[in-house]
Parts: sequence; structure tokens; C-alpha cells
Amino acid sequence: MNDKPWLSHYDKGVPRTIEYPEVPLFHFLEEAARIYPDRACTIFKGAVISYKEMNEVTDRLAAALQAMGVKKGDRIGIFIPNTPQFVMAYFAILKAGGVVVAVNPLYTPPEIAYQVNDAGIEIMFVMTNFYKTIKKAQPETKIKKLIVSNLKETLPPFLRVLFTLAREKKSGFRIEGGLAKDDVWMKDLLKENKDTKRPALIINPDDTALFQYSGGTTGISKGAVAMHRNLVGNTLQMKGWFSSMKDGEGILLMAIPLFHVYGMVAGMLYAIASGSSMVMVPNPRDIPDVLENIKKYQPTTFPGVPTLYNAINNHPHVKEGKVSLGSIQACISGSAPLMRETKERFEQLSGGKLFEGYGLSEAPTATHCNPLAGVNKTGSIGLPLPDVDCKIISLDDGETEMKMGEIGELIIHGPQVMKGYHNMPTETTNTLRKLKDGKTWLYTGDIARMDEDGYFYIVDRKKELIKPGGYQVWPREVEEVLTAHPKILEAGVAGIPDPYRGETVKAWIVLKPGESLTEEEIKAFCKERLASYKIPTHIEFRSELPKTTVGKILRRELVRQHKETAAV
Repeated sequence: MNDKPWLSHYDKGVPRTIEYPEVPLFHFLEEAARIYPDRACTIFKGAVISYKEMNEVTDRLAAALQAMGVKKGDRIGIFIPNTPQFVMAYFAILKAGGVVVAVNPLYTPPEIAYQVNDAGIEIMFVMTNFYKTIKKAQPETKIKKLIVSNLKETLPPFLRVLFTLAREKKSGFRIEGGLAKDDVWMKDLLKENKDTKRPALIINPDDTALFQYSGGTTGISKGAVAMHRNLVGNTLQMKGWFSSMKDGEGILLMAIPLFHVYGMVAGMLYAIASGSSMVMVPNPRDIPDVLENIKKYQPTTFPGVPTLYNAINNHPHVKEGKVSLGSIQACISGSAPLMRETKERFEQLSGGKLFEGYGLSEAPTATHCNPLAGVNKTGSIGLPLPDVDCKIISLDDGETEMKMGEIGELIIHGPQVMKGYHNMPTETTNTLRKLKDGKTWLYTGDIARMDEDGYFYIVDRKKELIKPGGYQVWPREVEEVLTAHPKILEAGVAGIPDPYRGETVKAWIVLKPGESLTEEEIKAFCKERLASYKIPTHIEFRSELPKTTVGKILRRELVRQHKETAAV
């Protein structure tokens, strides 16, 4: 039996294996500055920063960090949305020998304090509109200094004036009374280090580059520790997968959050390694702004999440033909299941390819993707990337390899797999395990199967399996059926306590605008497509579902809310 059937289904030009250079992650930015010095690295509201300028700015910021006493291995926080400042802070930290810890800008002070304390952050980059939030969290942390930037600093001159007059104070970007004593402006650091070169520091491939905290959708947030070689490896795997896309020509719509590993690697790092220009979109929920950027800059590549593609599909301006999606050639969808209807509609509107991939914080970020030119199997996360080995192993003993088509846990071995979890030795031992073949495997916690062509399919999360009366129900399967209904926009499915069956299936439904549907009609629809024990016994209609910032439905939160209501 061919133990890697996926290799024969790679697109022409995609390498089966890659030679990984022994370089630090910022090598990609330095190379882009050398090969494409005048090409736009970032485009933000019309303001362009070239690759040469971005490389110089990050050198100066790195020198400033070193002057502050930042040493190799120090963790530095970033609390900034998708703007050129995020890119500046990210590469400055790496060049100074620091470790990037990108924190979700939507976090509350307690959430910030937990992550900052766990990582041991003392210096943090922050946007002015989040300054108060960080200051509230600061007393509960060891943060000593904030490096602050205002959104207007990277706007074009005309918009900068308008922003200062009309939006700065109203939208909370102005810091009344100035910065606190130990905090500094990023713009001042850049001025002070105008003629300073990058720190003379040797960064090795095995040095730590990133603490990537999981979203915490299944429990407490864990810091996955990635080395420079892990991120260099995954960036080159992504670049190899898109071998048909020409370097130095791409325009990438950067709407998925950069603090999330998917946006960071499949978006920013891939763009820089391929000399592509990034169109920065700070708020992916602002669909009119997303569409305005598509209209103005005609992106060729658009990594995103299903909820974002779904919102674009259903926006009136797109439906009425006021915005063309025709420039878009390739879209990777990640972070949540891509439903058939979303994929087909977006491809119809754009003429491009929307294909599902898969990744996780512990292998930052991608491990699988559907081919760009080859067969895209709906419902499949695609084929393992070059140099990624995968197995489906028994849920009973965690070692026995399952036969083709059988369901088990997906485990992964590859150059992008993390070093371990920060300060969590037990979690690390449970997740990274050495098997009899001598290799260390990443246990993903995802239940999957592989078909005869080497395409993989995620069935569901191991922890979210529902067991009504001893049967096994995977929430994703039920969600797929529900969202196939023409009147249903979104659905979340999870198990809730049941006195008779122990656990039963509940569905939370969001209808499309203007539609109406009854519980009985939904159950009748399911009855034709699902075994009786899989049909939701409880249905709740909602105007929206709780989600992570990258669009994953928080099933755990739905169950918590249900239990709270049931207890009243």
C-alpha cells in the first residue's frame, strides 16, 4: 500500500520535498527588500510602505528595543490590529532577538493579564485606541513599558488631517493628557534611531520566534512555542504549494487578523516570502471596507474564513454587481469548516478558486490544503503539504494506524511542528509523542479520515463528540446538513445534558434575512438526511452565534449559555 498517496495528486510544480535554509525568519523581509526594494510591502488606505522602507524601519525599531535592554529570548507583546505597525513591530522584535507574542486586540483586561503573565511580557506594542485597556491590565502584570502608535501615523497626509479632525478623539485614538511616564511613542523611537543599523546579533534557526496562544475554544489558552525554523519551514511549504503564483506580482488582501497564526503565516509571511503587496484591513467585520479595498486594489489572493466569504456572498453590493471579485485568483479558507454553498457561490462570483485548508497553532500554521489547479474535494481539507507526514490512529489506544477510510485521530509529523507548550510539560507530553517509528508526532485532537487519493476529511473535534444513548454524533456532520437548508445562514451543534439519553443533540440556528422556519420543518429536513439519533432534539433560533475572532463557532460557549438558562 502507498503510505503517501497524496504525493501523486500534487499540482505540477509543487515540490514533494523542500530544502530548508538555516536562516532566521526575518530573512524573508531582507530578501524581499533586496529583490523588490520599491515594491509595496503594505498598502493602507492608499499609503504605501515599500519593502526597502519596511526593512529599514524594522532595523531602527530593533535597535531601539536593544537599547531598552531587550535580550535574546525576551517575550515582547503586540496589541495591534491589521495595520503596517503590526508588521513593523513583528519584525523589529525578531531582529532584536525577541519572541513575538501577538495578543488579540479584542481581549479584556483579565484575558490580557493572563496571557501577558504566562508569557512573561515586560514590553508591549499597542495602538492608541487600546492604550486604556492595556493600562487597566498593567497593574496585574509585569509590563514596564508600552510602545505606542497612532493609526494616523501610517495614513496618507490628506487622510491623516481628516482623521485628526473628525475621528481621532471620537473613535478613541487620542490619548488625553499624553503617555504615562515610562511609555514611549513608536514614531519617536524611529526618529531617534534614524541612522542606526540592525543589532549585530546572531539568530539561530532553533531560537524561539513565537509564542502562539490557542484561542481557548476548548479550554484554557496554551502558548505554543515555535522556533524560527518552524515558521521558515511552513512559509516555504506555503510558497511551494502556490508554485504557479509568480513572485513579485501578487496583491494579498490582509483581512484575517495578524495576531492569529493563520493570518500571520498564510497571510503576512507568505506575502513577504513571495514579494507580494499586502492590502491591510484592520476590521474584517467591516464588510463595506473589505469590499472597497477589493474594488480599489484588485487583490489576486485572499486568505480568509468561511464567515467572511459568506458575508461577502450575501452583501447587497456584491449581489447587485457593484463590486467585482474578478481579480481574485486564489483563496485559502481556514480556521472553520467551509460549507459547500459558501464555496460554490464565492467561486461563481469571483471566477477564482476557493479551497479549504487546515492548520493549527501547534504547527504554525498550515499542514493541509486542497490543490490550486487539481481536484478540490468539497468537505476535504486537502492533501498534506510537502514534507508533512500524517496518520489516522486509533481512538482507543492512540497508536494503531487505522485503515483507509476509517475514522481516528489525525497525527502529524513535519518541519513546522512546535517545540512544545510554554510552562505546560504535561500538555506537551500528551500532545507531542514519540512512537515506535522513532518520530515525534503531533496529536491534533481532531478526528479525521483519509480517502484512497490521500485527501483528508475532518470529522470533528475529539472533545466535542456527542454520545446520545451511547451512539456517536459529530457536530460538524449535523451542521453541514443544517446549513444545506436554503433558509439557514449558520448553525452550531453541540451536546447538552439529557436525563434519558445522558446527552442529546441541540442546534442553534441563524436564519437568512427575511426567512422563517419552524422546528418541525427543520427536523423533517434532517430526517431525510440523518439517522434518527443525529437529529437535533432541541432547536434554538438566534440572531447570531458566538464566535472566535477568526469565525469559529464557540460550541462550548453555546453549551454554557444553555446550562445557565436551564438552571434558572
